[in-house]
Amino acid sequence: MKKPETPAREFISPSDLTFGLSTCRRCLWIKYWYKVILPGTFPLVGTFSSMQENNFRGFSTTTIDSSLRPGKVTKLAGWVRSTHLLVNGETTRWRINGKYDLVAENDDGTVALIDCKVSDSSRDSGEFYSPQLEAYAYALEQPATGKSVEVATMGLLVWKPEKVIEQLGAFGIAMKQSYLPVERDHLKFTAVLSDLIQMLEGPMPEAGPECLTCNYLVERLALNNITDGE
Repeated sequence: MKKPETPAREFISPSDLTFGLSTCRRCLWIKYWYKVILPGTFPLVGTFSSMQENNFRGFSTTTIDSSLRPGKVTKLAGWVRSTHLLVNGETTRWRINGKYDLVAENDDGTVALIDCKVSDSSRDSGEFYSPQLEAYAYALEQPATGKSVEVATMGLLVWKPEKVIEQLGAFGIAMKQSYLPVERDHLKFTAVLSDLIQMLEGPMPEAGPECLTCNYLVERLALNNITDGE
């Protein structure tokens, strides 16, 4: 496959620093150079995300978790875009572009970045999501336009479904809420970012051995060859 002179997109999605790199580098490479993305259907993700974000509008940070600095949630579902990324002392063509869940303005002038999740996955840890949250923080601190803000804290606000509840003929799902602080780790973020950019600037990588998309395409192509030979 001949590589184009320029990628189809030069904006890095924060989630690609977690889910993308951990799933399949070939699919990720094709996404950026050819803008070919496997369609996905997640009918309730947007609904739950909107419910979480709107639920915490105007909330005091210490109400969410006592470990947070005093402040108030003032922004939700906001898009951020960074300046060009600096990696190993060199300015790259790449920039961060993404949509955070919640931002709280702290009384001391800093902000708290809060990422909302509805999940019962054991993968919901600060270590896994650290590069993604660092990407949002980078865009807030190094914005392409507008005022820079200092991100003092980051964390995951997780709703874990526990049981079905019924009241007056209406049904709902009881959620257990927890807040998981995510420590700032600029060195790790820089390493992951450098890894991603070096991969994107290089030739098309091998398919991920456990990539469901690539494995399906290989089996589909093999099936086509069999049927075409009949």
